[in-house]
Amino acid sequence: MTEQTKKSLRLGLPKGSLQDSTLNLLAKAGWKVSSSSRSYLPRSDDPELELRLIRAQEISRYVEHGYLDAGITGADWITENDSDVHAVCEIAYSKQTTNPARWVLAVPNDSPIKSVKDLQGKHIATELVGHTRRWLEKHGVTAEVEFSWGATEVKAPELVDAIVDITETGSSLRANNLRIVETLCSSFPQLIANHAAWQDGWKRKKIETLALLLRGALAAEEKVGLKMNVPRAKLDALLKELPALRNPTIAPLAQDGWVAIETIADERVVREIIPQLKAAGAEGIIEYPLNKVIY
Repeated sequence: MTEQTKKSLRLGLPKGSLQDSTLNLLAKAGWKVSSSSRSYLPRSDDPELELRLIRAQEISRYVEHGYLDAGITGADWITENDSDVHAVCEIAYSKQTTNPARWVLAVPNDSPIKSVKDLQGKHIATELVGHTRRWLEKHGVTAEVEFSWGATEVKAPELVDAIVDITETGSSLRANNLRIVETLCSSFPQLIANHAAWQDGWKRKKIETLALLLRGALAAEEKVGLKMNVPRAKLDALLKELPALRNPTIAPLAQDGWVAIETIADERVVREIIPQLKAAGAEGIIEYPLNKVIY
């Protein structure tokens, strides 16, 4: 196939706070991506992918209008932009944790504001202007909501009465002497597609492959593989101690009276049960990391 007719998918990746975790997830899914800190055009080992690093706030608009065939961005920004895109799947990861990002109302620790009703006539700064205004309207509250260009947490109380900001752990808010009053919404990243791209057979298959492997990589993050040998006479007792994704694989060993067991389990469970497996007669226990788990 010539360069002129080569098929490619233009994919938008979030630049900023989600960038590193997104590139790490892509690597586990099978795509090696390299990018300098100043580059908006990362390179991939897949010639069928054209990658663009774009602020998460803008990706859904560029997907909607066809500049991008697909993209990864938060559900919050899709809603904020009111973007007409095809939602392929949710990819449940965040910057630091596996918890969703939350948009919260926060105020200084000594503020008298205790609930949304106390915002009547107040001044609020946020990047999520549209959603915040709709949230206030739903609660029958009238307040001034201004767009914040960043560093939102330092604006209260000198510049505004309250802020609506995004957080995973709340540590940055606490560091700036702010307390959370209410949560407006929670959001995980979404893989989205342009409607025309989704109707294109080749592009849809490529996007579906991305979705399958990204979700597989995410599913593997908290799981490990486990191998061990055990005397056949102790097999039934050991299996009672052993969790498995489905059922463990059991195979006879060359040595009579012994079997090999292989399974997949949650990492936090494995660290607790290895001593129990050893006590139940298992030997040669091997724990190994996984890149992908496809259900």
